Amino acid sequence: MAYLITITDGNKRGIGEASPLAGLSIDAVPDFEIQLQFFLSELASGKQLEELDLQLWPAIHFGLETAIADFENGGYQMFEPNNWVKGKPIPINGLVWMHQADQMLAQAIAKAQQGYTHIKFKVGALNFEAECNMLNEFRKLYSASKVQIRLDANGAFSKIEVLEKLQVLSQFHIHSIEQPIPAGNWDDMAALIQKSPIPIALDEELIGIDVWSKGNELINHCMPDYLILKPTLIGGIAIANEWIRLAQHYQKGWWATSALESSIGLNRIAQWCSSTGSNIPQGLGTGSLYKNNFESPFTASAGFLSYDLAKKWKLPF
Repeated sequence: MAYLITITDGNKRGIGEASPLAGLSIDAVPDFEIQLQFFLSELASGKQLEELDLQLWPAIHFGLETAIADFENGGYQMFEPNNWVKGKPIPINGLVWMHQADQMLAQAIAKAQQGYTHIKFKVGALNFEAECNMLNEFRKLYSASKVQIRLDANGAFSKIEVLEKLQVLSQFHIHSIEQPIPAGNWDDMAALIQKSPIPIALDEELIGIDVWSKGNELINHCMPDYLILKPTLIGGIAIANEWIRLAQHYQKGWWATSALESSIGLNRIAQWCSSTGSNIPQGLGTGSLYKNNFESPFTASAGFLSYDLAKKWKLPF
């Protein structure tokens, strides 16, 4: 469910999106809409965003933050200065949607043929041998010098089996793997990162963590190779920027990933990604699963997300 938030003074209008993702967002709960209405009423009464207790409501934080920023910048869905809206495309990875292994392989080959140089596979949900066979067949066609493989386990491996599985997966020359074991097991994750033959990225590990009080402790304890930043799930752009500051302090990499937002949310995330100056391919989906997404000025093609100023937004209000 996607909730659009509007702020208006009668002359201009700011729009934001709050879209908690079931199964991942800590605020994907039955009373989400009630809480959203409460925080909107608090803002309407004169409170500032910084005064609201939104720690447990990251999707609402992101939506309010976006709507306010859009309003303050004139209501044109334009945010901080960035090169994306001036014509410089953002490199993105090609996401292979979960399916049977043969169909996932076909998706990956199609992405590579389209020009994607980074392709992301989900692993851990299918038979492990079938997943390895899929990766092996892909590597027969595309070497690591042509296409980088990113893996995302979504915490699917147990601490008993994970190192052995990572050793097997490493033969396919993997760029990185996100969240190989369930979140919240900092000691196990730290030990795994020290031994892993594949660079490890923290993803779900960041969800529900107060970056201001626990972010430094998390990175210092686990020392991951990368952080995966999902503004809808971690609480917005300001919080994502603090994670980047910590990553840079510890000389760790990062990239952003969208979380099935509509064009409204994706636009905000993409403009922010561009403003950071990062050149690593981002995990920015284009809402291809939507049947009723909003027409926007951007498209994904050949491994890039591009913004066309000649195209216009088509919004429902």
